[in-house]
Amino acid sequence: MTTVLILAIGTRGDIAPFTGLGTRLAQAGYRVAIATQPPFAHLVTDCGLEYREIPGDPRSYLATDTGQKALDTGPRAMASSMKLIKQGTREVCDGVLTVLQQGCDLALLTHGTAPMYPITEALGIPSIGVPLVPIEPTGDFPPPALSRVPVPGRWGNRTIARLSAAGTLKLFTPATNEIRQRLGKPSMTGRGMLREMAERNWPVLCGYSPVLLPRPADWRAGVDVVGYWWPESPGGWQPPADLVDFLAAGPPPVFITLGSMATERKAEVGTAFAAALREAGVRGIIQAGWAGMALGADHQLFTVDEVPYDWLFPQLSAVVHHAGAGTTGAGLRAGVPAVGVPVWLDQPFWSGRLVELGVSPAMIPLRRLDARRLAGAIRAAVEEPGYRGRAQEVAAQVNAEDGAGQVVAAVQRVLGQQVGNDRPVRS
Repeated sequence: MTTVLILAIGTRGDIAPFTGLGTRLAQAGYRVAIATQPPFAHLVTDCGLEYREIPGDPRSYLATDTGQKALDTGPRAMASSMKLIKQGTREVCDGVLTVLQQGCDLALLTHGTAPMYPITEALGIPSIGVPLVPIEPTGDFPPPALSRVPVPGRWGNRTIARLSAAGTLKLFTPATNEIRQRLGKPSMTGRGMLREMAERNWPVLCGYSPVLLPRPADWRAGVDVVGYWWPESPGGWQPPADLVDFLAAGPPPVFITLGSMATERKAEVGTAFAAALREAGVRGIIQAGWAGMALGADHQLFTVDEVPYDWLFPQLSAVVHHAGAGTTGAGLRAGVPAVGVPVWLDQPFWSGRLVELGVSPAMIPLRRLDARRLAGAIRAAVEEPGYRGRAQEVAAQVNAEDGAGQVVAAVQRVLGQQVGNDRPVRS
């Protein structure tokens, strides 16, 4: 059976969507394995997919002093996060080599594993890029991870994107070239890798909605925006009875989450979130997440851990979140207004897009969190009908897309075969 291997590293939001994509590929008749880090093994196995291990634990990295300093926006934070990534590149690259050598016919590289392209190329394994964020330079916008850095116009956007890509690849090339030498292949510079990708029209399918961020006209051929693919819900999951009771006991609540973002200020942040909910006069659900924001429960406030967003979000009046790519998509899918409280990297970019799209009244960076200001934004999201109306319009468009189906079709084209009976792909 033809094997497709998905290589995914990062936080939970960087991994979970690929369980849904993997399931669609399995339904199309492929053997599917997802290679990721140990904290996310259960996401893969709970969906009946094969798990292969890549070493590393991003949660432990984020808990370090360096990781906490990196949870910010701007050039200094980017430099700190790059140092954090560099610490684990050799271990991760060796792990990627190991899982590739266990056998596969095609590799799908996410935004976190695209720098491993030189390893797949050295092994002669075809690959496709499946990032959840835009990775191709464009004049339309800056690289999402540097969206808060002021640059002069279209030229500046393209230039900073190229410099960012070069800097990121520089972290990985020592480890990837060491592996290529072991495999008897010549070294490949970051610039050479990007040139080869462009010359080959290396296929890249971006897994977010063009409604949220349209495809720039200046992208090279082969790079497309195809729509979201959604996390697969684990089989047999049932909501906790006390959560069901809370939802039924009053008006739809507001949900607050920082996802996989950890913070040393968890008590201060959690208290501010609770105060904002009470000042806004709404019921709320706070997700503990990696930040560990456990505040207990009463008639107005409830705390949860992991819960499938596709089940919970349609029952909410609004979502306050860190604006990670996956959570942003989940909110759009459910048609609920949002308030972004971004922490780092691409999160301010997606928060800003939600405001521009008309589904969010404000973006309030976590480092500037103010309970009164957040309460005002929550009230606007819940009480002003324009935000919900626009969110529902966007949801109808997003749910009509079939990002996973587009990836299945691309896999079939690259492998030159049609297998299984996957549902028709929307054009």
